[in-house]
Amino acid sequence: MIVGTGIDIVAVARIARFRQRRRARGLRRLFTDDELADCLRRAAPDPSLAVRFAAKEAFFKALGTGWGPGGDWTHVEVVRGRGGRPELRLHGRAALAARERGVRRVHLSLAHTDTLAVAQVVLEG
Repeated sequence: MIVGTGIDIVAVARIARFRQRRRARGLRRLFTDDELADCLRRAAPDPSLAVRFAAKEAFFKALGTGWGPGGDWTHVEVVRGRGGRPELRLHGRAALAARERGVRRVHLSLAHTDTLAVAQVVLEG
């Protein structure tokens, strides 16, 4: 049974501006250490950061809570699963909120270009 769906699109330039203005401190508010290590080692980190931010937004939309009640930004982490497939790992309040809503599986799809990043999340009960 589908518990919720969410989709989000992010302009890569928005994340690039955020990264330039807020630097490491701002990035640590949005991304886990592992996400930052994965993205910042790339020649062009902004599309990867943007698609991860879109995934977090899509998760909170699917959950129906928005961030805050559904957890902090770092409570939702994009990781590489088997074969490099993107997956969401939930921590803290995000994991608790998902359990309370009966979420058993989280499906994630990501795509980006140099200018746009999109993520879709389906929560299955």
